[in-house]
Amino acid sequence: MAIESIAKTLGTGSGVDVTALVAGLVEATFANKNAALTAKADALTAQISKVSELKSTISDFASALAALTSGGTLATQPTSSKSDVVTATRLAGADLTGLSASVEVRQLAQAQVASTDPFANGEDTVVGTGTLTLTFGTATVSGTSMTSFTAGPADPISITIDSAHNTLAGVADAINAANAGVTASIMTDANGARLVVKGATGASQAFELKGSSQLRELDIGRNESGSDINTAAQNAIVALDGVQTTYNTNSVYGLIDGVRLDLVSAAIGTKVNIGAKAPTTELKQSVTNFVETWNEVYKLVKAATNAVDGPLRGDPAAKDLLRQLKGMTLATLVPNAATDHPATLADIGVATQRDGSLTVDATRLATTLTTFPKEVEAIFAQGVGLTKALSEIASRATNKDTGLGVSQANYEKAQTKVEDAKENVLAATEKLRSRMTQQFAAMDAKVAAYKSTQSFLEQQIKAWNGGD
Repeated sequence: MAIESIAKTLGTGSGVDVTALVAGLVEATFANKNAALTAKADALTAQISKVSELKSTISDFASALAALTSGGTLATQPTSSKSDVVTATRLAGADLTGLSASVEVRQLAQAQVASTDPFANGEDTVVGTGTLTLTFGTATVSGTSMTSFTAGPADPISITIDSAHNTLAGVADAINAANAGVTASIMTDANGARLVVKGATGASQAFELKGSSQLRELDIGRNESGSDINTAAQNAIVALDGVQTTYNTNSVYGLIDGVRLDLVSAAIGTKVNIGAKAPTTELKQSVTNFVETWNEVYKLVKAATNAVDGPLRGDPAAKDLLRQLKGMTLATLVPNAATDHPATLADIGVATQRDGSLTVDATRLATTLTTFPKEVEAIFAQGVGLTKALSEIASRATNKDTGLGVSQANYEKAQTKVEDAKENVLAATEKLRSRMTQQFAAMDAKVAAYKSTQSFLEQQIKAWNGGD
């Protein structure tokens, strides 16, 4: 008889609810084991969740600080008294302490721009096939004519114009595809379409373009009547504190150490003052923001490792993260700082309170920013100082071999074992339930037989007694 059928008939002989009895006995047998496994599973789930939270939190903290310091807002920035003439940008790692200079933009760098005469049939005009030869050098331009040209040291560049590119538009495509140092476009108006060719900025980037056979009507260069020099190639002319120099672009590097100058317009006789502005307000706010975020992270890690009820109270990686955070205020962030110059967070006014959290001494921070602005900047410099220290803590905490990464892997393995154990208990439960059901079924059958015999005997006895 199947177990289901047995279960339905249990108790019909004895009158005892054997199904409930079996269920109670089986449940009692595995109650402690199931409770222990459930508690273990809940603990592991909490540990995995907390490890994941700590990893994410410390990584996000380090990434946010790195993004802040890389933005340049926490470093001294160059200033320009006339940004419509020249703008100034700080280069990475630059020390702009005491920067003061006068810049005069006497001429902007230009690229040579040349155009052919218009072709009445537009960009689809067939101009033929052959070779265009591009030569770079220096040129003299009078009005729209190139009156002289001196080729530079680079070899001329040949651009093949085949039958697939024999139209005006096709020639422009072929020039651009060659990546030869010039760009071509088509300009169309009521008179037709022109081939327009533009080079790079700088006097040495003037060019001649000569075509073979049918392509000669596209020639650009000396005394060519079929084309115009619309803009002559020239260098930028800049004077620093009255000393003149030239550059082939309008983005000037090296004229002022640690600063890129972008020339916006020429203004002969106009002196543009280039100075520096310390990020005092930004640094104050950053210190405050850092401390507030650090306190939140510290509170989270401290609660997770609490010796009484912290889910990670026995986790060595979590405890190590707490130790690392506690040591941040005294960690040397400016290794080469001079004696008595600030090199730690504690030195600039970040103090540890009795509960382990941090606080900012605003007065001390303001004084330090005034007295040692360079050192405070160094603490918040890109890729070093505080950014490097926090990044190393985050990297160590999330390491897959030694940090919280290995803790998470261990908890997940343990969780898998618990799930396997639950499956084993379930199988054992069903096995015991089946065995006990069969045993009680046999018992119930015997009780039913005994009851039947008892009923027969009782009837016989009554019959005998009635006969007397």
